Amino acid sequence: MALGYGQIMTSDDPLQSLIRTGRLPGALKERGAAAAAIVNTRLYGVLPFAKALTETGIHPVIGLSVEIETTAGVLPAFIYAKDDQGYRNLLKISSAQSVREREGLPLQWLKGYRDGCLVMADPAAMGEGDPAEALGRVLEAAGEGRLVMGISRRGGQQHPAEDDFVRFAETAGLPVCAVAVARYERQEEAFAFRVARLIAEGSKLAEAGEGEDPDACLLSPHQLAERFGDRPDWVEAAAEILLSCAKTVPEPERLMPAFPLDEGESADGRLRTDCLAGLERRLGETGPAYADRLDHELGVIARMGYSDYFLIVADFIAFASSKGILTGPGRGSSAGSLVAFALGITDVDPLAYGLIFERFLNPERVTMPDIDVDFADHRRHEVIDYVARKYGEEHVAQIITFGTLSAKAAARSTARIFGFSEEEQREISRMIPGRPGVSLKEAAAEGSPLARWVGEEPVRLRWMQTALAVEGIPRNVSTHAAGVVLSPVPLVEAVPVEAGSDGGVWLTQWPMKEVEERGLLKMDFLGLRNLTLLERIRAMILHDRKEFLDFERIPLDDPAAIRLFQEGDMTGIFQFESDGMRDTLRRIRPGTFRDIYAINALYRPGPMDNIPVFERRMHGREPIPSIHPSIDPVLRETYGIIVYQEQIMQIAVRMAGFSMGEADILRRAVSKKKRSVLEQERNHFVEGATGLGHSRDTALRVYDYIVKFADYGFPKSHAVAYSLISFRLAWLKANEPAYFYAALISQASGDPDRASRIIQEARRKGLSILAPSVLKSGYACRVEGGAIRLGLSSVKGVPAPFIRKLLDVRKNSGRWADLFEMAVALSARNFTRGAVEPLAKAGALDEFHPDRAVLLASIGAAETYAELVRPDEEDDLFGGDPATFGRQKYSKAGELPEPLRLQYEREVLGFYLSEHPASGLKQKRPGEFTDLGLVDGTASRLTVAGIILEIKRIRTKKGEAMAFLTLQDDTGELPCTLFPKEYTKFNRLLNEGSGLIASGQAERRNGKIQMIIKEIQE
Repeated sequence: MALGYGQIMTSDDPLQSLIRTGRLPGALKERGAAAAAIVNTRLYGVLPFAKALTETGIHPVIGLSVEIETTAGVLPAFIYAKDDQGYRNLLKISSAQSVREREGLPLQWLKGYRDGCLVMADPAAMGEGDPAEALGRVLEAAGEGRLVMGISRRGGQQHPAEDDFVRFAETAGLPVCAVAVARYERQEEAFAFRVARLIAEGSKLAEAGEGEDPDACLLSPHQLAERFGDRPDWVEAAAEILLSCAKTVPEPERLMPAFPLDEGESADGRLRTDCLAGLERRLGETGPAYADRLDHELGVIARMGYSDYFLIVADFIAFASSKGILTGPGRGSSAGSLVAFALGITDVDPLAYGLIFERFLNPERVTMPDIDVDFADHRRHEVIDYVARKYGEEHVAQIITFGTLSAKAAARSTARIFGFSEEEQREISRMIPGRPGVSLKEAAAEGSPLARWVGEEPVRLRWMQTALAVEGIPRNVSTHAAGVVLSPVPLVEAVPVEAGSDGGVWLTQWPMKEVEERGLLKMDFLGLRNLTLLERIRAMILHDRKEFLDFERIPLDDPAAIRLFQEGDMTGIFQFESDGMRDTLRRIRPGTFRDIYAINALYRPGPMDNIPVFERRMHGREPIPSIHPSIDPVLRETYGIIVYQEQIMQIAVRMAGFSMGEADILRRAVSKKKRSVLEQERNHFVEGATGLGHSRDTALRVYDYIVKFADYGFPKSHAVAYSLISFRLAWLKANEPAYFYAALISQASGDPDRASRIIQEARRKGLSILAPSVLKSGYACRVEGGAIRLGLSSVKGVPAPFIRKLLDVRKNSGRWADLFEMAVALSARNFTRGAVEPLAKAGALDEFHPDRAVLLASIGAAETYAELVRPDEEDDLFGGDPATFGRQKYSKAGELPEPLRLQYEREVLGFYLSEHPASGLKQKRPGEFTDLGLVDGTASRLTVAGIILEIKRIRTKKGEAMAFLTLQDDTGELPCTLFPKEYTKFNRLLNEGSGLIASGQAERRNGKIQMIIKEIQE
């Protein structure tokens, strides 16, 4: 007898099941299944399910678990798609429930979406209510021939009303079939499934108790026969019903939206017109090379049917520009398109940089175009909202992602359910390696600390078995960081959707891969903090000097900017900030923008092995070998090394006569390193090269050279585009340092350590840093007379709404004379000690009184005064004139000791501002000190003074104690090491927060400067 499993829930529905789609076909095949249906609470996972079962020869059916709302109670049911119409209606049912956030399915929705659907009621699972009346209501809504009576026997027991359900079915002429919901594959997984549900509910085993057997195993044929031994016809009917449902998942199709055009206008014609106008605007008069390239690209785009796509992208980028939202100069291979440059999609002229269009859009490999666009991260949502308004909210959605239980997450989540202490949970976490992709099985390998810990108690073994069972399953849904889909038809006709965050743009119920498989146009709207930095610098300059900074006009040969790269002075510079990259820059000393983007491409695992060779050849210390005269020009700019993927394509064109499209296919093929593909392409390359007169040996040598470097190649288009962002930031750092550092400090406001390092660097460059001020500061940092005034948001503990209120009130009420005027202006409701005390500690109230102790002591009096004069913004008892009470006096207080004043600054700012304690240390102990920020590893011996920020004590393999510590003064920080001999001698002097005068040797290790301490002055 053929078996049908009609109620399978999969782990694609977060924490609803342990059944993984990848393992399901094998489990079903073992059980002799002819058909199976997925019935998650939303249409999560239906495409992988259908694909996996089809490949195994099992008939897949798409279904949905619902709870139908009736006046007689809520009736659990499963709705199946019998045909294509039913599938489309399932999309709408799942979407409607999710978008409107309904737990149940109203009868009128069932009636409206019933065509092509089959409803299988499960009255035995019904809670309160009248099953017979509820069934009658559902029968009426579903319509004739669309309702099936499902009979479930939980735990093998008949429901007391089972005979009533059967009689109802007989009277109504309904088929009857067996129901057995499956949420885990094997019976021994029942406990792990219960734990997964507790993770979802946020409960613990101790609170919930052991509970009942969930009875949701994927039953074997024997178990089915045992459960429904008296009614084998119901089991047979279940299979017949599933097999009667047609395979409903549609084949992929290309769903390309159309750009709105005037009547009689074509997308191809509009695109050509816009490109010609854009090219003239950007470059003025251009020669035949540009005309030919533009004609070629437009021809390819038109033939592939992508003109609308380019117009759509150009339109939302134009919107961003009109609103002052900064977009990136390009990203990925799209920077190789002249059309994209002409439309303003990128800022990269591909002819000027030798970039290749076919690397982006290959007519010989038809795929959807993919232009990823970077926006200033704080305004990305505005562009997505614009697209939703323009094309209709029903046509636009962001893409869902599923957060899974990683090894650490599975371990900690299950440990919490088991009631393990916080310390035990932390210990477990420490025993699992932090590297990406590590599994619990690997972490608990024989002999590992975790394996030993698990073996100490039986409960730990059960915990480990449970954690392994839930590891890797989805835990929650979230929004993809970039992906947005745009559909020519309402999205619910193509994919299921659900409500987006904060009631905004919809979210697809399918992740990126499945959305693309369906044929929808996916676009990436990425948020980039570095663009936000550029945008804020430009806005500050425009506000202060009424000058609009056009980033495209920044000269790429600016000596001051290039000098920063040569010196490795890269704090705040996109893609070049790491210690290793700085070291590389100092070694290579790039002299041109071309060198800079080459280094950007080289500095990644694999290619960076070529950096020493690149540097020697660049500076003439090593000759550049000739690979072959025909391809030497291709490799000239990178000194005979294949750095870019485009170079592989150019070699294939020059050496073997490939078209650019064929060359792109070769590039992709050799990068995958599949033996069969490599051999096929080798023959193709050799055939082409010998056809052009090259010897077979030469052709093979060049092909092998290509294969050798294929993994190293990086898209030149991406390197150029992203290095433009880097260079623009470097130009601002070199030419507008006050604005650059002001914006950079603001961006680091949530990271006090980074903010401190940036401030130290700014001071070393001669910039003054002014304390935050309630009278002068803005929300973020600003430039004031060439100095940098810290923003009020730099002060920890001050709520953002309070800062915005303060700035708004200050704008309308003018300069306050003292703390009491400020309190009245804000009103007692807003002026609170919690918000104001951190400002006093940071020095933001210093203009009211020179002694911060007095200000701190007077906050309470100011609160009381405001409560009397103006308790609320709308309740001003004296018309805003506090003079009625006379001038208020500050409270008396002893002078704030300097150490405490500095301690307060560090407490609320995260760093010392007015002075650094190390400065006093240097003054008390005169001598020749090297500033920590200037230590470069060249001095044979040096003496430094600083405050110990942190200490890490360890033991060597021999068991000897030693320490690593970080010193800080007003110029920077320096990692230091005390080896066992020195540690034993000076350990008693090492305390976090205390001052230290030390002598020793500085050295560079792994790209970083550190000091080996030999002596410490007592």
